[in-house]
Amino acid sequence: MTNLQPESVSRETLADSTLAHSTYITKYFPGQEEAIRAYAEFLTTAGIERGLIGPREGERIWERHIFNCLPVTQLLPQGASLFDIGSGAGLPGIVIALARPDLKVTLIEPLERRVEFLNEAVAAIAAGGVEITVIRGRAQDVKKSADFVTARAVAPMEKLKKISWHMVKTGGSLLAMKGESAANEMVGIKGAQLHEIKLEGIELGRVISVRKGSALSA
Repeated sequence: MTNLQPESVSRETLADSTLAHSTYITKYFPGQEEAIRAYAEFLTTAGIERGLIGPREGERIWERHIFNCLPVTQLLPQGASLFDIGSGAGLPGIVIALARPDLKVTLIEPLERRVEFLNEAVAAIAAGGVEITVIRGRAQDVKKSADFVTARAVAPMEKLKKISWHMVKTGGSLLAMKGESAANEMVGIKGAQLHEIKLEGIELGRVISVRKGSALSA
């Protein structure tokens, strides 16, 4: 059996990748550069070892998993509260929190082993001074609400709205990160809007938003 040795391989590739992307790290995570680097290292070590990130994902952790989460931040007004459901390894929730420290971010995840990972990840970036709350539970069972609910690779749009709509405050929105088939997932979803967001140095991001009631003040 081949031993991929994910920890050592990932640290070497992460160092090269981090250096190559240092300009964008500074641009998108001002004041949180060390925290986002610590999170990236945690993803490529513990994240791979525990099966939350694929063993070959270390070399593209920035493009595919971290920078990929940034476009959705363009849709969030100052000081908003946000629930990231099915947070898994903390994507996009932890990335959003570090890119936008003004937001009140809560990570919601039903599986105990992933909740343990999230708590450790939050502790690893604690030096950045960003407060992130972690809750164990299924979205449909959480009785609290926030201005925005985000999700990445959790469920098809129709099901996602069904399990999370009660969590969205009036005036807020459900924000779902989607791929190239985003337009197809919108069919039949009342009020759904597709946002195609291009940030410098980052691939085009697609986010489907569904607003509940009147808009929040930006």
